[in-house]
Amino acid sequence: MVLGFELLIALVAILIAAEVFTNALEHLGERIGISEGVTGSLFAAVGTALPESTVPVVAVLAGGTNAELNAEIGVGAILGAPLMLSTLSLCVMALSVLRRRGVEGHLRPERSGLQRDLTFFLSAFALAFLALFIPPEYAAVRAGFIIALVMNYFIYVMLTLRVSAKLVEEGHGTEAHGVLFLHRIGVPDNMATIVIQMGLGLALLIAGAKGFVYCVEHLSEVIGISPLLLALLIVPIATELPEKVNSVIWIRRGKDTLAFGNITGAMVFQGSLLPALGLAITPWQPTPEVLFGVLVTYAAALWMYFLARRGGLRVWHLLVNGGVYVAYVVAMLST
Repeated sequence: MVLGFELLIALVAILIAAEVFTNALEHLGERIGISEGVTGSLFAAVGTALPESTVPVVAVLAGGTNAELNAEIGVGAILGAPLMLSTLSLCVMALSVLRRRGVEGHLRPERSGLQRDLTFFLSAFALAFLALFIPPEYAAVRAGFIIALVMNYFIYVMLTLRVSAKLVEEGHGTEAHGVLFLHRIGVPDNMATIVIQMGLGLALLIAGAKGFVYCVEHLSEVIGISPLLLALLIVPIATELPEKVNSVIWIRRGKDTLAFGNITGAMVFQGSLLPALGLAITPWQPTPEVLFGVLVTYAAALWMYFLARRGGLRVWHLLVNGGVYVAYVVAMLST
């Protein structure tokens, strides 16, 4: 009963924080004149990726008598996050507009940005996958993979920023939805207020996500799930919640580019920098569960890349991603 109440409080905190954060982020993007792609794929994606980024770090650095188990959980959390984003998160976003747009309804994110996000994610995740088979004693080779993964994200950021001005000219500039929340209570509407509101929203997002993770971890003990499956399945559901909520808010407002960019931008961040971190501080070795999860993630991302190239995204396409996730969970729980 108490656990359920705590879970509800954490969910409410995340929902409120997402509204506060997205409101401030839209005003920031509008004020500095950047495209929706930059706002969603960089600012929102990195900001809301912070909760899940801390999980593998905390797990690995905890060390102690369970150092090997913690390292395994860290690897699972790193690779489980993109799995969740590429399957369940996209499906939840589609479900939120299913009634309004219908199964055959169109989804219209800015096409070049979506393709760029998915291209960089697929290249980074391929490197992360190959690195699983590099033994820890080959430190120089692993260092090369770490550098390649970091450079992948650096180039992605540079290209995303580079095309921003042109996209704004073409009508893809960020536009704020409604008045800045802090301005409604009499605080001046300026850059300092926007930054303060973003900080408040992000702090509440992280606190809510942490509380949700705590509740889910205790729930996993009750239902008797293994630590690795906890890292691959349960923890990402909790830590990816901010991305899901932000994207649902945006797509229901017709801001498809922001909604998609928030998820696919987080995929690039988590598929590049977090595997680089995993290579640096964990054994980063394959297990059957991890390999299957990586392959499912890659298949889901390739499906999205194919659809982005065709330029005809529909609601039912993302429901397929949800079906892939359900099939993966069933397969994992049945083994």
